Amino acid sequence: MPEMLEVRWHGRGGMGSVTSAELFADAVIDEGRYAQSFPSFGPERRGAPVTAFLRISDEFIRVRTDIAKPDVLVVIDPKLLDQIDVTVGLKDTGKIIVNTSKSAKEVKAKYGFGKWKVATVDGMKIARETIKLPIANTAMMGALDRLTGSVKMESLEERIHERFGARAGANIEAMKRAYNELDMED
Repeated sequence: MPEMLEVRWHGRGGMGSVTSAELFADAVIDEGRYAQSFPSFGPERRGAPVTAFLRISDEFIRVRTDIAKPDVLVVIDPKLLDQIDVTVGLKDTGKIIVNTSKSAKEVKAKYGFGKWKVATVDGMKIARETIKLPIANTAMMGALDRLTGSVKMESLEERIHERFGARAGANIEAMKRAYNELDMED
């Protein structure tokens, strides 16, 4: 893991980008490391583009700005790929995770993500089959953890239990499935 891992989440209002970044940060903190998460959006409304930020470090995090040069992008709404350039500032060594039924190879070719490592998972399908709702945020947490290995799955599970109560089981199942079903290019 780099000295500090910086992740930028791209989604829309109501998709859970902010919640996912927050739960991930809390799980890291539970393990005795440092993390921060915060959102960035214009006028709040369901369906509007939302960006959430997540920083993870073994040392105290002093910076408090938006993440301009992320190590990883998590794209919860794949339609955003056709509407905005989510890769702005992504480091040359960056990684992109996209919630889509397409393979990592297909996404890389379609969007010209040549220099970056691309991974995909059909988080929406997983969410519909597990939590019975078209909200893929907890699935994408599993995908991020698989790609980065930055937190223990048990720590994420604890945070999901705390946040979702009776709905935690299905959300944990979605997270674990996405972890296992992540398609990473060779």
